[in-house]
Amino acid sequence: MTLIMACGAGWRFAKPAGLSAEQTRQVLTTVVYYLLLPAMVLEVLWSADIGLHSFQYTLLGVGSIVFAMFCLWIVGALFKFEDRRMGAMILAAAFPNVTYLGLPVLEQTFGSWSRSVVIQMDLFAATPLLFTAGVIVARHYGEDSAAKPRSLWLFFNAPPFWAAAVAVMLNLNGLVAPVWLTGVLQKLSAGVVPLMLFSLGLALSWKAVTVRNIPYVIPVMLIKMALMPLFAMVLVGYLPIVGEYRAAAVLDLCMPSMLLGIVFCDRYRLDSSLYAMAVTVTTAISLIALPFWHSVL
Repeated sequence: MTLIMACGAGWRFAKPAGLSAEQTRQVLTTVVYYLLLPAMVLEVLWSADIGLHSFQYTLLGVGSIVFAMFCLWIVGALFKFEDRRMGAMILAAAFPNVTYLGLPVLEQTFGSWSRSVVIQMDLFAATPLLFTAGVIVARHYGEDSAAKPRSLWLFFNAPPFWAAAVAVMLNLNGLVAPVWLTGVLQKLSAGVVPLMLFSLGLALSWKAVTVRNIPYVIPVMLIKMALMPLFAMVLVGYLPIVGEYRAAAVLDLCMPSMLLGIVFCDRYRLDSSLYAMAVTVTTAISLIALPFWHSVL
């Protein structure tokens, strides 16, 4: 998986056919977001065991993310960080890369059954919180560059959410997917993991790593890669999630900072360079941190 990410990082320097990393990443992530990921969501949730444990993933994910936001807010209040930096740091510390890195890591570590854990953790916890509390934080500490602020509910008008809604309805009504449709969905789903890893490599830029941002990245790194996983391990002990499902859910919350946050930083004029550095540094550290937390779990 690291080598696939390295291919993306190499593309940034080689620029085959004159295509920059930003251009290539935008096209690939758009294809994944609008076609491949909805197909995977439909395939997985249609046949997944959906029930009370899905609400438990929500409690675990939301509780851990809110804890990380609170920790960073305390640090920022003590050291009186500038608003633009404060907003970027809260987003970087709180929201893990549950899908783009979590999906390939968990699938390789635990098996294909863990895709259901990733998708439920993303669609039922991380993404709804990002498009509500995350947007509120970005608006509070940044500037809304749009003439009319978009309604928070418009963010949920997206292909993965529609696919999840359809899949849950089909699942709860006991309908079985036709063999030909299952085959199509499986073929489309197979492209998600390599393209996600390649896109993550395209997004990593060591030019974003600057000395002036180091004091701000250190608290993000400690909260994101140490305190938040530790809190998730404690919280999951109070939830009836058992066995490997518990380990997979917690490991998904141990992922580095999510890529989507850079979009919020750009839109609300937060410190985008600081956020980009946080993504790069936490992703690099995750090569050591994820095996450590896996061994602990």
